[in-house]
Amino acid sequence: DGHLNNSLGSPVQADVYFPRLVKHLYVGFLGGLFVEPFCLCCSFGISLTCGESEDPPADIAIELKAVFTDRQFVRNSCVAGEWGEEQSSIPYFPFIPDQPFRVEILCEHPRFRIFVDGHQLFDFYHRIETLSAIDTIKINGDLQLTKLG
Repeated sequence: DGHLNNSLGSPVQADVYFPRLVKHLYVGFLGGLFVEPFCLCCSFGISLTCGESEDPPADIAIELKAVFTDRQFVRNSCVAGEWGEEQSSIPYFPFIPDQPFRVEILCEHPRFRIFVDGHQLFDFYHRIETLSAIDTIKINGDLQLTKLG
């Protein structure tokens, strides 16, 4: 029926239910989440946003981009149309092409905690003031999504 449930059991609206190849997936977001994709590509992105507006652009609480060729997992945010300072330091690159992985994004005060396959990779401190405004997750890249919760 096009609906998923978040980790709290609340319905989450999705454009496609477990798409094979994800180009752009917009899903409502409430609380923490985890994504279990199978990467078929050289890069992918996950963004938590405050709505889906394009004009004016919605605030992006956190944008994560994995770039396999550079072995980077960069993150940033965009508030009121202004991008912050990009962060890219990680202790190791956790992704292997053509291998499944699990990304968990926990929203805590005062930061997001990012885990890959159960191991904490980094923290990203909040740059937006109203965390309750985060309501959408955008996923892009050549991914086979196996689970979202």
